[in-house]
Amino acid sequence: MFDKLDDLLRRYEEIMNELHEPTVTNDTNRFRKLMKEQSDLTPLVEAYTEYKKCKQDIEDSLVMLDEESDEEMKEMLKETLNDSKKRVEELEEQMKILLLPKDPNDDKNIIVEIRAGAGGDEAALFAAEIYRMYVHYAESQHWRCEMINCDEIGIGGMKEVQFMITGQGAYSKMKYESGVHRVQRVPETESGGRIHTSTISVAVMPEVEDDLDITIDEKDIRIDVMRASGNGGQCVNTTDSAVRLTHFPTGIVVYSQTEKSQLQNKAKAFALLKSKLYDMELQKRHDAEADLRRSQIGTGDRSEKIRTYNFPQGRVTDHRIGLTIYKLDRVMNGDISEIVDGCIAADQAAKLSKMNEQ
Repeated sequence: MFDKLDDLLRRYEEIMNELHEPTVTNDTNRFRKLMKEQSDLTPLVEAYTEYKKCKQDIEDSLVMLDEESDEEMKEMLKETLNDSKKRVEELEEQMKILLLPKDPNDDKNIIVEIRAGAGGDEAALFAAEIYRMYVHYAESQHWRCEMINCDEIGIGGMKEVQFMITGQGAYSKMKYESGVHRVQRVPETESGGRIHTSTISVAVMPEVEDDLDITIDEKDIRIDVMRASGNGGQCVNTTDSAVRLTHFPTGIVVYSQTEKSQLQNKAKAFALLKSKLYDMELQKRHDAEADLRRSQIGTGDRSEKIRTYNFPQGRVTDHRIGLTIYKLDRVMNGDISEIVDGCIAADQAAKLSKMNEQ
């Protein structure tokens, strides 16, 4: 581990030297890559630098303890020694986590797709609530949300909704939301007071950037333009601005109608299609690497039931990590950090355990 850390430290110094060259900004791509690499390495370099300082403090404290005769000073040195040893252990664990292979998609923007499943109108109502939960969570993370498409029902529910979240590290946190979400509650339309169970599915897909080669052959696509349906402002429902793309090889159909401009809706539809195709490729890789999929939390089977929201008891249970919390109201208002952090910690622990076995 320390040989690798020394190599990374040397690489960090090389990057800093390159960034100080007067001509570095002449090549935008090179400058952007250097800044990204420097940003990725900074936490590890800072931890390793502090680690080496603590190790030196331990050596210095041991030498001074041998030479010191004053009891009060000895106690102070022992305290410093113990603090440094404790910090060294913490930093070793921190550096192991920082050295884990990073998901190349973690820093990307995402496209989220929510679909109502079993439960009819109740499932559609829950889909709309989960959409609002994610919008509130995105706001708390200072991310930006942008609607792509929404198929609403008259009572305020959503049969399906696709939207983009733009912001640093969006995929690294939201990827754990993919899967089946189950709600247990008494619907407003239920006169007998019986608890119903409904489900929705969530898919979180990384945005496909220009550096990824996702090619779409024109002959494989049918583009239909039509008048937007559902709620909309002036012009949205009165012009042929909505765009539907049909991808023949996969059978994927995507729809965008939230913009007034047909060109803007077309761009959004293509972005969604590219993300779906890329996501399909990621799923194939996960299926081909069963051991890897089992070692990771929430990035495997999309049909997996990951979470239950029980309204009568006010609890939320994440089944993957065995976490149950009794603050349903706050969760539905976007406070899902405890669940997300728990998934990240479990994922890191599983990867560390697998790395130690090798």
